[in-house]
Amino acid sequence: MTKVLSVASECAPLVKTGGLADVAGALPAALAPLGIEMRTLLPGYPAVLSGMNGGEAVVLFDDLFGGPATIWAVELAGLDVLVLDAPHLFDRAGNIYLNDEGHDWPDNPQRFAALSYAAAHIGVEGAGAWRPDVIHGHDWQAGFVPEYLHGLAGGDDHVPFVFTIHNIAFHGNTGAEMLDTLMLDDWRFTADRYEFWGQISAIKAGLTGAAKVNTVSRTYAEELMTPEFGMGMEGVLRARKSDLTGIVNGIDLDVWDPATDPEIARYKTGKGKAKAKKILQAEFGLPESDGPLCVLVSRLTHQKGIDLLIEALPNVLARGGQLALLGSGDTDLEVALLALASRFDGVGVKIGYDEALSHRMMAGGDAILVPSRFEPCGLTQLYGLRYGTVPVVALTGGLADTVINASPAALAMDVATGVQFSPVTADAFANALSRLCDLYADPDVWAKLQRNAMKQPVGWETSAKAYGDLYAQVLKS
Repeated sequence: MTKVLSVASECAPLVKTGGLADVAGALPAALAPLGIEMRTLLPGYPAVLSGMNGGEAVVLFDDLFGGPATIWAVELAGLDVLVLDAPHLFDRAGNIYLNDEGHDWPDNPQRFAALSYAAAHIGVEGAGAWRPDVIHGHDWQAGFVPEYLHGLAGGDDHVPFVFTIHNIAFHGNTGAEMLDTLMLDDWRFTADRYEFWGQISAIKAGLTGAAKVNTVSRTYAEELMTPEFGMGMEGVLRARKSDLTGIVNGIDLDVWDPATDPEIARYKTGKGKAKAKKILQAEFGLPESDGPLCVLVSRLTHQKGIDLLIEALPNVLARGGQLALLGSGDTDLEVALLALASRFDGVGVKIGYDEALSHRMMAGGDAILVPSRFEPCGLTQLYGLRYGTVPVVALTGGLADTVINASPAALAMDVATGVQFSPVTADAFANALSRLCDLYADPDVWAKLQRNAMKQPVGWETSAKAYGDLYAQVLKS
């Protein structure tokens, strides 16, 4: 039995802002059949602590970056969780990363350094009677784990660390004056460790200190080594090319199961889909239409290509297509989308997030739109495949790896599952939406696309084995 400590700043269904939470929440169950026991170290946010009923205090800190802290071992939502209960760092309302003004909490460096330090402590001293064989950290919030492991273990001979990049855009950088505050060894503040243009970089610490680095699709792993996508870390990643792999994410097939989803009736293509579509149209205030109903569930940001959507959308509306959108993010994009909804009868917009509604959108939509400028993996296109909601995606990252473009050859071979477009521009996206309308207009072709989509493997079985192999590699080295 291999024991793995997963270190994450969020974990579904306990606390979630993005896809990282879904991955952290799904991995333990996916790995269990392989003989891997995973426990998840998670900050003690109010949403996490409120779900606790009992638990065992397995680690006590008199002073962890400004106050006392306790690590509790507890089962929550079917997960074995180690909760870092540090009220001075995590007991605050609202977004787990941002204050009421939408800015990073000023003490985010200390908050997530504490998470990394707690993980390293467990790696060296254990959590009660449990001690991991491998530590698996996710994104910059777990980046300092190898630095603290080095300090606590007295050198490089310590439990191996695997580092997963979900989004390279966030570095966790802070000023060099924080070295002492963060309990980092200043002699390791160098270009080949965690110094980045004179700043302390949490993500660089993880990239340089991990035994193995992976990201969440093969294409994104290649993209990260280029200036366009590497966000300043491309040189570091090129230097670690032999230790860099891509493992595409899966989805929870029990949570996202059209046959048993409590938000919808038993799903079938044809009449079942048509009924779900009518229900969704009514929910978004859309009239019935002969064109495809496109859905989009996303953060509303430039990265997600929402500005491209706004520019390209009239192309599909002119052909009887519609849009039902759920999301929140940049204020200017929210305002522009609401203006579109007031201008066009075929556009419905709901600002915010509603998990149950997102399921109904997958059930009732004809197509799911993912026009991201970069996308490490993406999950919504996987949900779309599962529900027969044909993905229209940019040719980047995990979107390139998980959707088979409806080219003439792919259609002739009956393997196409969606529509891809490149370059990632408004014109190319508009052309893709026109292709979508053409495909939708041919019932036989459209039915084949839906069937092919629903046959695609989107669960965790293959990816879990890849993670298991990764753990085995670092344990042998």
